[in-house]
Amino acid sequence: MTVGIFRAPAVLAMVTALAGCIDHANDPVLLAIGVPVNPPAVAHSICMTDGNAMYDEARRQYQLRAQLTGYANADELEAETTARAAAHRQYVACLSGQGYRTLYAN
Repeated sequence: MTVGIFRAPAVLAMVTALAGCIDHANDPVLLAIGVPVNPPAVAHSICMTDGNAMYDEARRQYQLRAQLTGYANADELEAETTARAAAHRQYVACLSGQGYRTLYAN
């Protein structure tokens, strides 16, 4: 009984610590260029929303282009690659507009 009381908080602490490490593992470091209007966290969330919208739009446009050309079995890998590239370009352009430059660790 006593072991169970100590085990639950230990597991909870371990999960919380690991979740904090994994959550921001691939986020870029935002370098301020000039005088940005928004803090980095706000600019990141705004630009992530723009990037996600661009991803959805690029996927939709790829499917429409595939239908117009009569290519019924659209290449899923190419659609994903195109959409990711469009989302990344939108994210970087948005951050530039917010006054930041991205720096990736890897």
